[in-house]
Amino acid sequence: MDALSERQSALLGTAASVERLLRSAAGSRLQDVPMPSAADPAAVLFTSGSTGPAKGVLYTHERLGALVALLRQQFDIKPGSSLIAGFAPFALLGPAIGATSVTPDMSVTKPATLTAQAVAEAAAEGKATMFFGSPAALRNVVATASALKPEQRQALQRIRLVLSAGAPVHPDVLDAVQDIFPQAELHTPYGMTEGLLQADISRRDIHEAMSTGQAGVCVGRPVSGVQFALAPLDELGTPAEQLVDPADAPGVLSELVVSAAHLKAGYDRLWYTDRQSRRDTEKGLLWHRTGDVGHIDADGRLWIQGRLQHVISAPAGPIGPGVVETPVDALDQVARSAAVGVGPAGTQAVVVVVEPVDGANLRVGSSPLAQPQFAAAVREASSEVPVSAVLIVDELPTDIRHNSKIERSRLAAWAAAVLAGEKAAL
Repeated sequence: MDALSERQSALLGTAASVERLLRSAAGSRLQDVPMPSAADPAAVLFTSGSTGPAKGVLYTHERLGALVALLRQQFDIKPGSSLIAGFAPFALLGPAIGATSVTPDMSVTKPATLTAQAVAEAAAEGKATMFFGSPAALRNVVATASALKPEQRQALQRIRLVLSAGAPVHPDVLDAVQDIFPQAELHTPYGMTEGLLQADISRRDIHEAMSTGQAGVCVGRPVSGVQFALAPLDELGTPAEQLVDPADAPGVLSELVVSAAHLKAGYDRLWYTDRQSRRDTEKGLLWHRTGDVGHIDADGRLWIQGRLQHVISAPAGPIGPGVVETPVDALDQVARSAAVGVGPAGTQAVVVVVEPVDGANLRVGSSPLAQPQFAAAVREASSEVPVSAVLIVDELPTDIRHNSKIERSRLAAWAAAVLAGEKAAL
């Protein structure tokens, strides 16, 4: 170490410097540390636990590297990019893709606490060019945007890309977000902890897709290097073992199965779960069962209708919750809705549980039953699926991680108790 470095260390009160450590005996031993191979474990990421116990997802260096390369390519990440991580785990994503990561002032365990002011302050401090927020975070950003100051709005003008994932985002919310980030391109990519990016769609393309009137939420087309296959559902909602090419089954309700170089290497210490999540084919590809149900249309777009365990097994066949929720969510008095099945498998009745917009009183007195006029509006909106009952709650229960994934299994148990005449707490 030269004399200048010694003086700097003394001035700053540091015990050592990088140069001193590298020249020490311990530093020389760093040369003996083996470099990891492509197949070595790199990280274990945990699922949200919104549909069961959280699972550890194992990524190797090769698969994590493939994910980083895909993200950079898909979203055109350039040197100098800066990401506002409105979702705590994504604070690690910024450095991985070569971007500065900025965490806004919020409760990291409650994404819905994120405000427009906090995003603007983070944008100014970090000279941010990108922003990621969960759907719940976006809704609160929109709700608090009226209090933005002119200089805060100016900081948001630098944002070029806004991303949101984890649950469906209503097109009206995206339109309001566009007003807050006027220079940004809005995307709602589709993926999961087992494969963070599988499909992508922009706000403009969402509006185009929704105009086709198809069931569920459109999440776009597969990104580069990703292949999808279908496991069609039988009359009880059980997916087929034999995979089907999407081109041969447009519009067929199925479990989505995916293959890509950046998928998980497996579940950590959950061998049976890992085996159950795989589909092997004669092509030798590794296929992952996503647990999501929906369809792929004739134009190759993916439409998500819910989770496999939330499929309603009605007398006329399986129903994805999104078939009901998408038209109901479009009603003016509805903030969010959830369609659940009540009763024995194969004969389940469809029950819609609604969270009203602020100020809307849709109950019959203090009971959870919806007012007859509103219940009729819900049935009319969901004309393709017979709705047996409409219930009202102050707020739909959601997962802890995103504050966006609705806990439909919990709602189904509550709805069954209410309709049986029991006094049940949600």
